[in-house]
Amino acid sequence: MVQVGGFLPRRPDLVPGLMQELLDWWNGPAGEVSPVLSSSILHYRFEAIHPFGDVNGRAGRALALWELYRRGFDTHHIISVDEYYWEDRPRYYAALQAVRAQGGDLTAWLEYCAEGLRSTLDRVWLRMQALNVTTQTKLVLRPRQERLLQLLRDQGSMAPAEIWAALGVSRQGAMDLLRPLIEAGLVEKVGTRKTGRYVLKAP
Repeated sequence: MVQVGGFLPRRPDLVPGLMQELLDWWNGPAGEVSPVLSSSILHYRFEAIHPFGDVNGRAGRALALWELYRRGFDTHHIISVDEYYWEDRPRYYAALQAVRAQGGDLTAWLEYCAEGLRSTLDRVWLRMQALNVTTQTKLVLRPRQERLLQLLRDQGSMAPAEIWAALGVSRQGAMDLLRPLIEAGLVEKVGTRKTGRYVLKAP
């Protein structure tokens, strides 16, 4: 039997039945509560079963995040709470262990997960504010596009060659990143065809 971070999972012979119970709950009653709660409950119950010999933590956190996605909490898939959990692993393991110590009471665990989600949302909001751009068009930024907007904000303007050098992409790759930003009204090209540079479009 595997023990992780002071946490002792269920006996292996009980795992199939427990996983079936979890799936039955996930495909039924889970939909009757807030996705914030259902994702946290799913997270804990999966970790308590501990069905695999390894990667249970990553799998449980991925399932919890997927529950938020499938319930429409984050339709653009822009958040991940993993960073919050990994910044203080002892607290994460202690929060899991505390549920058993408290006779299965999930209250403190749900509060802990909600705190993590709130912290993650705050960080995403701060990143958005730091870019200081607005658009009326729905646009899901790829990491390199976010980096590009930061570069344009910090440097004021960039030539095409500077962009693909800074991002480590080809000329075509740079244009593939720029095109959606231009169409969304976030970036524009100024200057002549030969001396043109890209800048953040003024609001």
